[in-house]
Amino acid sequence: MGILNLAEEIAGVVVAEKALGAADPNAGFLEEAAAAVAGYEGVKLVKEKLAEGSEAPAPTDDGTKA
Repeated sequence: MGILNLAEEIAGVVVAEKALGAADPNAGFLEEAAAAVAGYEGVKLVKEKLAEGSEAPAPTDDGTKA
């Protein structure tokens, strides 16, 4: 695990907690913990989807996929 991966995961947690705070200012500890987990897991899902998209075959000259 590199420092960049750690920074991405922390950013996901912070963004999810901020979004929860904006949606529900009176959220309790369990809601905040769930938001943190969702943010952490969300970053991993986005990274996987981006990796899948970059591995997709390039279209050929006639517009079809190879």
